[in-house]
Amino acid sequence: MSIAFPDFVPAQLPQVLSTVAIVAGSVVAGWLLKLAVFGLLTAYVRREPAPLLASSVLRHLRQPSAWFFPVLVLSFLLPLTPLTARTLEVARRLVETALLTTFAWGLVKTVDVIQDLVQQHYRIAHATDNGDNLRVRKLFTQLQFVKKLVVSLIIFVAVALVLMSFATVRKIGTGLLTSAGIASVIIGFAAQKSIGNLLAGFQIAFTQPIRLDDVLVVEGEWGRVEEITFTYVVLCIWDERRLVLPLNYFIEKPFQNWTRSTAHLLGTVFLYTDYSIPVEAVRAELQRLVAQHPLWDQRVCVLQVTDSKERTLELRCLMSARNSGDAFDLRCDIREQLVAFIQQHHPESLPKTRALTEPTDQPFSPAPIGAVG
Repeated sequence: MSIAFPDFVPAQLPQVLSTVAIVAGSVVAGWLLKLAVFGLLTAYVRREPAPLLASSVLRHLRQPSAWFFPVLVLSFLLPLTPLTARTLEVARRLVETALLTTFAWGLVKTVDVIQDLVQQHYRIAHATDNGDNLRVRKLFTQLQFVKKLVVSLIIFVAVALVLMSFATVRKIGTGLLTSAGIASVIIGFAAQKSIGNLLAGFQIAFTQPIRLDDVLVVEGEWGRVEEITFTYVVLCIWDERRLVLPLNYFIEKPFQNWTRSTAHLLGTVFLYTDYSIPVEAVRAELQRLVAQHPLWDQRVCVLQVTDSKERTLELRCLMSARNSGDAFDLRCDIREQLVAFIQQHHPESLPKTRALTEPTDQPFSPAPIGAVG
């Protein structure tokens, strides 16, 4: 029993097989090209003392290249396929779209490589900042914002170019790439808060009232700046909660920045004691305790009587530390040890309430019932 095939199959089968062979060969050739390039780069990294550029390229560009090289080779060999003009045009548009997409992906990852190089350079240059890495934090804040802006522009242009490759939506793509189109988009969104936040982001990135890893007190919460995006700031609170605030908040409202110009900070401990406290003895004990404490940065150590109330004296102990975290721990330790010192050596000077009763010679006689006054 024989099976009858349609007449067009024998005529088109060689073309189909040839097309499949060219496409498969292009994909395999591109994949082999990617293996060769990254294989040589991997061998170089293993033989030499791993330079940051090579290792960063391997980490960020390996995956995009696995797609980009096959599509690139296919775009060159696609005209060799025996396809009809209409089919070839459709295939060419699809390949161009894939090529633009993978190329944009590679550009985005290239921005990550550049970020790694800049960060490594400034980490090495300021490796001896002892935790007060003000310049590095300023640069990283600007770098993060510029990176997000560049990535957004890459994606924007890639989408516009893809749209331009299709006749039905070419007007959309052309409009997005012209100045009139960009101006109309900005004007259309100018009244919205998102554009206000974007402009605030530019101001924060370059005037820098806040930076990454800055210590802030906002809305009564103490925390560090964990992330700055186009529209909001994420603050990591000391108890690991996250406080999310719009960028406009830091332009329009007051807040405390404890690391604006330096991370050094003064810590304060208040003690309330009886008037009989020997202030000099407490001052000497404070100096002894602070001098041997590893968190003290040897700048400030002062005890002053800052107030005298009805029943107590207010003693203020002032000490300095390298950063806010050290200052908090230093304050807690010194407060605990000074209280223990007063309890052990001067317990009579702890806060007390005095009452004076005067003796009288006249015996006590209750007033008669019904007496007035």
